[in-house]
Amino acid sequence: MIRNSKVKSSAGPNSKLQGGSEGRGGIPQGLTGRYVITFKDGATEAGIKLLSRSAGLHVTALGFSREGMDVTALTKGDVVFPKLGIAVVSGQPDQIQLVGVESADPVLSIEAERIVYATNYPPILNPAYEAERRVGPEYLQGYRDAVNHLANSFLASDEHGVAERRGAAIDTRRETWGLYATQVFKSSYGGRGIKMAVLDTGLDLDHPDFAGRQIHAESFISGETADDGNGHGTHTIGTSCGAKKPHAGPRYGVAYEAEIYAGKVLSNGGSGDDSGILAGIEWALSNRCQIISMSLGAPANVGDSYSQAYEQAARRALAAGTLIVAAAGNESQRPERVEPVGHPANCPSIMAVAALDRTNNIAYFSCGGLASDGGQVDIAGPGVAVYSSWPLSRQYKVENGTSMATPHVAGVAALYAEAQRLRGSDLWNALTRTAKRLRLSSQDVGAGLVQAP
Repeated sequence: MIRNSKVKSSAGPNSKLQGGSEGRGGIPQGLTGRYVITFKDGATEAGIKLLSRSAGLHVTALGFSREGMDVTALTKGDVVFPKLGIAVVSGQPDQIQLVGVESADPVLSIEAERIVYATNYPPILNPAYEAERRVGPEYLQGYRDAVNHLANSFLASDEHGVAERRGAAIDTRRETWGLYATQVFKSSYGGRGIKMAVLDTGLDLDHPDFAGRQIHAESFISGETADDGNGHGTHTIGTSCGAKKPHAGPRYGVAYEAEIYAGKVLSNGGSGDDSGILAGIEWALSNRCQIISMSLGAPANVGDSYSQAYEQAARRALAAGTLIVAAAGNESQRPERVEPVGHPANCPSIMAVAALDRTNNIAYFSCGGLASDGGQVDIAGPGVAVYSSWPLSRQYKVENGTSMATPHVAGVAALYAEAQRLRGSDLWNALTRTAKRLRLSSQDVGAGLVQAP
């Protein structure tokens, strides 16, 4: 979904992220008051000992079992994620200052823990987008049929056969426009044998379109189940992994045969923190998911460095054969203002996804690759007027955002993972190599519009 949080962060590789407006308890707005500590490769055990010896911090390794996990550790204690080599700790700043970040030390970086978001709509400056977001499916269906009729009549009389140049009409009674634009509707693959982790607000486990599917749901939000009380997660999981033949309406899901791992890292209110997201990544890696889709984040400033914690997590994921795909962010108001790719999509080893509209133009809200040190846009997907699943009783909804573009890319990644047995960096390269080139700056759309095998 489109979000408009005013949280800004400034993160160098070893930054404590000081600054910003004060929140409750003197903690800068957008931060939790805890710290994310990243250990160097192979140095997690030595790093844990350093935390104990230097700062008196005793961390608990977060593990997963058939019974799940105790999420209270994420909010009440100091934890370490063994596969990522990252710890999240509380403590006073003077304690944290005792932890060294020197060449001989096992600690790579120390960052303040951020709050991340999925929701919060900005002012909609484009009336067409506002109408598409607010109107119901009945209006959209009537509008679509009228437009299709006019377009088909026009193209039928086109004696020069320039349908490609003028924009061929599509019939969205069977598939959404996003499945047409990405060529998913022609693909013979459905993501069979592929594990897809979607880290978001959870999933409506009673939605009829997911009946009979292999679903593993875990909540990393204390006091909330994995069931989606927001809608954002059900929408993104629907796009990435929804049914080939839904209960009602057109097909909207890409990898309809993928095994779904629904990780609730954002609350029903649409927000979470780095510890929950890192726990979700650890969980996905523990379950050997080949793809992790994250339609979440926080805005960044021009000149900000990316998070060393997420960069190391993404590198370690790629080495394990897992691709992380994340939303570039929705803070722009084009053409007047373009904002940089947000956290954590601005990490070089996370695939950052921009949003396109039906005409293959960049969405007015989509962030751009303005940073010279990371922060580039890598690829683009359909992100305007995207129809997908929604919690009952509404069942379906149309939404806008790079959050909606991201699951298109993640779903297509699952198709390539099945079709060509690609993993990690090889999967990344296949997506960018086969993307449809657009007459737009790579700063805005990266390699172009993702295309299915």
